Amino acid sequence: MAQPQYHYPPAPPQQASEHQHPPAQSDSGSFQGGNYSVTHRDTNAVLNVNLQQGAVIRSKSGAMIHMAGSIQLTGKIKFSIKKLFTGNEMSESTYTGPERLALGPTLFGDIITLHINGRQDWTIGKDAFLACTPDIIKDTKSQGIGKTLFSGEDLFVYRIMDQGIIWLTSFGAVDRLDLQPGEQHIVDNGHLVAWGCDYEIERPVVG
Repeated sequence: MAQPQYHYPPAPPQQASEHQHPPAQSDSGSFQGGNYSVTHRDTNAVLNVNLQQGAVIRSKSGAMIHMAGSIQLTGKIKFSIKKLFTGNEMSESTYTGPERLALGPTLFGDIITLHINGRQDWTIGKDAFLACTPDIIKDTKSQGIGKTLFSGEDLFVYRIMDQGIIWLTSFGAVDRLDLQPGEQHIVDNGHLVAWGCDYEIERPVVG
């Protein structure tokens, strides 16, 4: 006995919802001795690095997710009374190529790439550092106890010097603000990742 046949109208084309967001933009580039890409930015970002023979990058301790067997990993402890007082990390990991490795933040969030040209001063939050090329210098900077006592901001941050690339991380997404000369903008201090401008820390208004 023949089976009945049913004909269904074609499904309508899928419409994009106004609440859908486009995929997160990828970030990739190169530096002396290697190249990089930041992936999975819409979930939990990963920094992928390919190093040439003898090329080096540095990262915060514990940032490595995986790496090729040819990568040489060394740890360095830099003890100082200054680091002990400021609460900054005393250990740092160094990776020497060839081949690839992947680094990630300890908390779910984004990774951004900051190119340092040596002509502009940059300051980053103490917990924002993920990795950098070997020539980058991080120096601890005090924001002044009078400014930070009532603001809830960390007393110490990093001042970034020399030339190279630094990768920063945040708890959640990063929103970039490009300010015009003389323009002022107010940012909650708990959300600052990196800034290359003059700034003031003010006591929050209650009420």
